[in-house]
Amino acid sequence: MKPLETHGILGQSTSYPKTYAPDMLYPIPRALGRANLALPADALSIGMDWWQVFEMSWLNSQGISQVAMARLAIPATSDYIVESKSLKLYFNSLNFTEFDNQQAVKATVEKDLSACLKTDVTLEIFEVNIANSLPISAPQGDCIDNALDSSDKKIAIVSDVDPSSLTVAHQGASDSQLQILHSHLLRSNCPVTNQPDWGTLEIQIDSQPIDRAGLLEYILSFRQHNGFHEQCVEQIFSDLTQAFAPKTLMVRAWYTRRGGIDINPCRVSDISLLPPPSRLNRQ
Repeated sequence: MKPLETHGILGQSTSYPKTYAPDMLYPIPRALGRANLALPADALSIGMDWWQVFEMSWLNSQGISQVAMARLAIPATSDYIVESKSLKLYFNSLNFTEFDNQQAVKATVEKDLSACLKTDVTLEIFEVNIANSLPISAPQGDCIDNALDSSDKKIAIVSDVDPSSLTVAHQGASDSQLQILHSHLLRSNCPVTNQPDWGTLEIQIDSQPIDRAGLLEYILSFRQHNGFHEQCVEQIFSDLTQAFAPKTLMVRAWYTRRGGIDINPCRVSDISLLPPPSRLNRQ
């Protein structure tokens, strides 16, 4: 996907709002990213996008600033995602807005995001004065970041994603097995600003044994790819499904934050596989 030349307020010099501004929220159709994938939209819409907000503030009835952390949950069944800069501006518009209590803040944010994305968005608020209120976890399974250490192969910086390296570890192998793998080397670019986005990727797949070096090479091929976080995870989910026809599959990514917000998409082949939301020590 090429960088978008014009996309609402993104890429423009923008002043931060000082009054409540729900109209700042900018929806992007999920269909833009799904149109180029092999899997149909219904196979890519099982899952959740979790957004973690670390710069959340509003005023109490005395005009005193209140601060908190929060986590948004947006169903992958929604027709839209929210553009991240517009979400940051929206949360900034709450900074000088007075609310009776924390529950009123939660209700307002859920109402505004649900209206923008035409789905049921939920918000969970975490206190900053409680230690580990938003606990740090770790990805599961084996890290594959050293899978190429024993090889002399030099990995080229390719212009876009290349799934050709996705192969089974042993040709002719027929036994399916659950494999839980992760990598901290996922990198892609914002399709508008071309700024880099870094993340940790976890894959839980029940299939023939995957060649780990090839999987790492595939993940590295995202380094020059222009795609929103949700689109990248859906492309990985689609490419793994096409390459291995797994019995079950879960793909999730924890992206590092920009502008006080991080995005954590997860896609599963069955809703029973959906893991709980979590935060890594990079975030």
